[in-house]
Amino acid sequence: MRKMLNILRNSLKLTFQELKVNKLRTALSLIGIAFGIFCIIGVLATVNSLERNIQNEVNSLGSNTVYIDKWDYSGGPDQPVWKFRARPEIAYEEMAFVNERSQLADAVSFLLRTGGNISHKDDVLQNVSIYGIVESQMVVQPISFQEGRYFAAAEFSNGTPLCLIGFDIAEKLFGAADRAVGKAIELKGKKLTVVGVLKKEGKNFIGWDYDNCIMITYRFSKQVFEEKYSNPVLIVKGKEGVTTAAVIDELKGVMRQLRRLAPLQEDNFSLNSVEAFSKAISGAFVTINIVGSIIGGISLIVGMFGIANIMFVTVKERTNIIGLKKAIGAKSRSILFEFLTEATILCIIGGFIGLVFVYLLTVILTNALDFPMYVSMPMLVFTIVICLLVGILSGIIPAFRASKLDPVVAIRSK
Repeated sequence: MRKMLNILRNSLKLTFQELKVNKLRTALSLIGIAFGIFCIIGVLATVNSLERNIQNEVNSLGSNTVYIDKWDYSGGPDQPVWKFRARPEIAYEEMAFVNERSQLADAVSFLLRTGGNISHKDDVLQNVSIYGIVESQMVVQPISFQEGRYFAAAEFSNGTPLCLIGFDIAEKLFGAADRAVGKAIELKGKKLTVVGVLKKEGKNFIGWDYDNCIMITYRFSKQVFEEKYSNPVLIVKGKEGVTTAAVIDELKGVMRQLRRLAPLQEDNFSLNSVEAFSKAISGAFVTINIVGSIIGGISLIVGMFGIANIMFVTVKERTNIIGLKKAIGAKSRSILFEFLTEATILCIIGGFIGLVFVYLLTVILTNALDFPMYVSMPMLVFTIVICLLVGILSGIIPAFRASKLDPVVAIRSK
């Protein structure tokens, strides 16, 4: 063990001497490794961070939740738009039927989704997401508040002109979230009083645009929007312990009964599960990760040849020293281990530089894209493993040649 530690210490000393003596040559080779690590880990960090944020947004749509809509969210060539457009819209009255007939549903909600302009005094915000919700929306899709409260049961029943607004809207119209509650905004000529401000969600790619939305009660929404043009949807949350597949199977029968479809008639509705959507996203990101890793791997191979070149030159420069070591009793395996260690240390240094670049990338993208980027612990372990592997592969042939040198020939070489 002590012998191995001595070899490791000497390898470290020789590596840093190499860095000092041949700065340009070593730096160019380290840049090759650093760039390869930057490509692989940078791509993985970016893709994994993006996937995590999107998955969080998908999960915000509700766990064990099924969306009953005229549209199929999976898309694709087998899902022609004209067929879905011809389907009947989801109706508010269907919510009660589904709630009554479904034995596996914990709650059923009805939602309208549209857009429009809102104003406060002289300030106007355009293309704001507007959601008309019912009381059970809080059950199927819990809402977190920065300020204020949710609608009361009586306010839902009476269609009281109240609203919940997103965090960004509160800041744009009132300067701060804590100033918004109790203030009035105008929508389609109707005055609404703000009773709650939603907690900030951050950059949104999928799901509900909570930061830039306004929520009103369904009964009030009928006064300002026509239901059939507001993308109505039923949201069904399954009971705890019940699988999404079981909920979908039951809902299919309930909806076919509700729509009075004959056995051979095709469904005129779609059952979209959040779980299936999440799996589809994970599958897509697997492909992206593979492509990114291949691109990064090519860059890493180029860097590996650079390290191998350094080691070949190093072996040639130290041929006399190798001969002397072998002449005084150094074993071939000790010489082999020494050069492999040196190649690995160079790769680890290059990998560390690459990780610094990755960290800078995550900081830049976090600020630019307004969602958190990160390098996970498994990625750090993966980086170390890659550096060790690349070090061994790039140094094995030069190290093997060094270990097989004849001491007499090596000492006489110039």
